[in-house]
Amino acid sequence: MSLLVITGPTASGKTSRAIDIARATDGEIISADSRQIYRGMNLGTGKDLHEYGNVPYHMIDICDAGYKYNLFEYLRDEQIARTEIESRGRQPILCGGTGLYVESVLKGLALPPVPENKELRARLAHISLPELTDMLASMKTLHNTTDVDSCKRAIRAIEIAQYYHEHPDAAAQATPHPLTDAVTIGVSIDRDSRRARITARLAQRLDDGMIDEVKGLLDSGISAEDLIYYGLEYKFITRYLTGQLTRQEMVEQLETAIHQFAKRQMTWFRGMERRGFPIHWLDWDMPRDEFVDAVMQLMNRP
Repeated sequence: MSLLVITGPTASGKTSRAIDIARATDGEIISADSRQIYRGMNLGTGKDLHEYGNVPYHMIDICDAGYKYNLFEYLRDEQIARTEIESRGRQPILCGGTGLYVESVLKGLALPPVPENKELRARLAHISLPELTDMLASMKTLHNTTDVDSCKRAIRAIEIAQYYHEHPDAAAQATPHPLTDAVTIGVSIDRDSRRARITARLAQRLDDGMIDEVKGLLDSGISAEDLIYYGLEYKFITRYLTGQLTRQEMVEQLETAIHQFAKRQMTWFRGMERRGFPIHWLDWDMPRDEFVDAVMQLMNRP
């Protein structure tokens, strides 16, 4: 089954579009947002989980905030989710604005082989399966039980997880297998409308308690440094809460940063097109039925 991708800049409304398509195609959504994977980071990442209704979603709330999830983990976990969706005969829909994730999936990047770590295996050889399971759970999200159905499998899973954390440059070894039958839809929004929506959305999220969300994460023991690492809302609100910015400075600098981020997203998408990944752009304000019909026609094209 061909992968359908719904992407576009922040505030373009791509999530609601993906949900409409999922309902029309009996689909399931796989998030391609680098921050929605973290639990407790809701308003700042725009999860809007109430919009999904009965539409299944994946790759959201799979890690604790404070963890530094990486591309290798994403590619692995996205492939698992997509395979499971396809095994149910349902349509996989990749939705999100993290261009690196979207392009890497479309490239069909494969994780490089992980060599045997004899020293690690020797250290873990006499540890019980429950202890190995706990150790692995502290390193990655356990999507299923196959990694921990035996000590041997658990040790190998720990070995792989540790290798990817220690070798972030291993991406250079990845072998691409491009998804030639994927259909990529871009939600196009003009600059003025995008800016207006970003401004209105930021004000609404602040009213909804986004500052309290970040304060709660800090109070839970997550360091300011770790939250700043996640950028945008978490960076500037953390700086406000730690006394580095006034509230007005925080709001003004955050809004500017989000506008700049949207511009960088569009630069990435245009680069994808130049690199051979066609994007079919549809207007953000198209009537719902027309948008769905246009996507269905693109999916059914020979």
